[in-house]
Amino acid sequence: MRTPADLVHAAPQSTFEITMDGRPLTALPGQSVAAALWGAGILAWRTTRVEGRPRGAFCGIGQCYDCLATINGQPNRRACLVPARPGDAVTTQEGHGRG
Repeated sequence: MRTPADLVHAAPQSTFEITMDGRPLTALPGQSVAAALWGAGILAWRTTRVEGRPRGAFCGIGQCYDCLATINGQPNRRACLVPARPGDAVTTQEGHGRG
């Protein structure tokens, strides 16, 4: 079976590592943080302010803000818009992301 990458003769670059709450994950160059988390089977990486309900990517284009994450110590980053970089540390964001 051929993949989309085979069809366009793509040669993806080497994978690299990011972490989610200290757990190492593999990411590909060009992936957003949200795509890397999805690829690892992680669907939620923040909780809502009032009820603590899990949230992850919803719209995938930066309009809904459901994908907010703490990335490299900075809260409220839209994971669907932030390109994953080697060594990125993503942590679950609780509520509004401020201590």
